[in-house]
Amino acid sequence: MKGAIMRGVTWANSSALLAASVAVLVAPPVAASAAPQELTFARDVAPILYENCVECHRPGSFAPMSLLTYENARLYAPLMKTKVQTRQMPPWHVDRTVGIQDYANDTSLTDEEIATIVGWVDGGAIKGNDADMPSLPDLPKGGAWQLEEQLGRAPDMIVRSAAYDVIANGQDQWWGPTMAVEGLDEARWIQSYEFKPAYPMGLKVVHHGHAYLRVGNQNLQIAHYGVGKRYESFPEGVGMLIPPGEAEVTWNLHYFPVGERVESDVVEVGLWFYPEGEEPEIRTRGEVLMRVDYMNGMPRGGDILIPPYGKQVLQGVHVLRRPTLISSFRPHMHMRGKEMSMEAVYPDGRREMLGKVSDYRHIWQLSYQFTEGAQPLLPAGTTLLFTSVFDNSAENPLNPDPTQWVVFGRRGVDEMSHMWVGITDLEQEEYERRVAERQQREQQIAARDGGG
Repeated sequence: MKGAIMRGVTWANSSALLAASVAVLVAPPVAASAAPQELTFARDVAPILYENCVECHRPGSFAPMSLLTYENARLYAPLMKTKVQTRQMPPWHVDRTVGIQDYANDTSLTDEEIATIVGWVDGGAIKGNDADMPSLPDLPKGGAWQLEEQLGRAPDMIVRSAAYDVIANGQDQWWGPTMAVEGLDEARWIQSYEFKPAYPMGLKVVHHGHAYLRVGNQNLQIAHYGVGKRYESFPEGVGMLIPPGEAEVTWNLHYFPVGERVESDVVEVGLWFYPEGEEPEIRTRGEVLMRVDYMNGMPRGGDILIPPYGKQVLQGVHVLRRPTLISSFRPHMHMRGKEMSMEAVYPDGRREMLGKVSDYRHIWQLSYQFTEGAQPLLPAGTTLLFTSVFDNSAENPLNPDPTQWVVFGRRGVDEMSHMWVGITDLEQEEYERRVAERQQREQQIAARDGGG
């Protein structure tokens, strides 16, 4: 389902803003019949919503409304129009004018789909013929492992955090327990992981989090979560090795109160292994944190100082010591964050924009996952240049108070800047092989498209 990235994603601020807008955007009743050429919910709009929206927007979910029925969709029709026209929904914030545009998890609507929804609203939000309605989608049960449906089996290993009580109102909260877990009898390779907040309230209060597995003297970052990024499967032939032995998991969970007390919240992480005895060719580091807010010899964040009603730009560089395959990127800033980009500066001086998020919104923590053929293959010595833009003006819709000076801090009202990058180190021979294979595919495509 194309709307997969919306699964398990919401946050208090977005729900509150959405609920507030509904009061002034309710559509009036309309006739139930439609002329053959008119856009209708049954024939034209419902298929789009069922494919892209209703995995979150359904009864009993954490989204602020259900869009499974015509009656509900008509009620929110003007709001739907605004959200899709401005590309706020489904959430996808990559700049479409620069950088790589081939993503495996692109949830954005096509121009044609947006035009259909807008035309339907402008035409009176007509229902149409019940016979044209598509069948209700087979949605996963709330709280189920989403990867279980994709991979066809339950997780091979599950670890759980200690319970935490989230207060109804207040500032950001953090929870970092360390839990002993039963270790493995033999080494296993992780193929996929899923980070699962409790359903439905945990999905509302867990903004982002990380799980670190310690076995002996090894520390592994086994799972990362952000609003909009719940699971990850490594590319074919790539895995993360867990050694055998007694283990413990340390959690780093960032909670945000939503106006309702949530008691005994527990987060789970599920791990799917490669089959026993199967060893992938390449060992990955998974998502690697690359900081932008620690440069120029200062303590971390010492270079963040955003004036009232002002803006600030930060840049950070990270040199790749080995040939590298990049599978994804995930910007992280707070409420004043506006843009973040990742650029490659090659050893010969060439520069290439790999990806840019030009409409960053702290209420979403999306991971942008390149398709296999588009994943950047970078030679050793390449510099990754990260650029972050902060906007403390009144025009920033998420800015809580433009009159304040903003400095570094962990709270959402403070700022920070880093990017989580899916990094797999390659041996030189493997890098050269992959480059040759990619060049050959590109030549074959060019010959086919050119009729040669």
